[in-house]
Amino acid sequence: MSATTITKTVFLNAPRDVVWSFLTEKDKLARWFHPAQEDLKEGEDFTLLDQHGDMQKICWGKVLEMRPHESLVYTFTVKPLNGAMTTVRWSLENAAGGTRLSLSHEGIEEAAGQAAFQMLSALDAGWDAHFGRLREVAKALEPA
Repeated sequence: MSATTITKTVFLNAPRDVVWSFLTEKDKLARWFHPAQEDLKEGEDFTLLDQHGDMQKICWGKVLEMRPHESLVYTFTVKPLNGAMTTVRWSLENAAGGTRLSLSHEGIEEAAGQAAFQMLSALDAGWDAHFGRLREVAKALEPA
């Protein structure tokens, strides 16, 4: 793993199949990340939209691998990268009655060039915010 790879882990009080649905289904992606044009499917391109603006394309890529309830890998870019692709890897593991969800986002330095540190900082803060929303969504799923 490179020193410029972003890694995050969150523990969610939800089973892996439920967490998986929040990573791959368009309606559930919209609740914590960005609205998707359609559910993510292996081998297919995806587009995520800016829900706070004019619903324009905000990030996009191609799903490279889907192992349901275990791992998801896709290429990923945002407008400031001008189409240069990075790689996002998700892994889901059982953890004490819930799910340990881990993210690895790599290739940012190569994609961003001289703007690498600014892009790393922006993506790192963005993933923190998205993980915070995912925690809130998962908390709402917990039985009262």
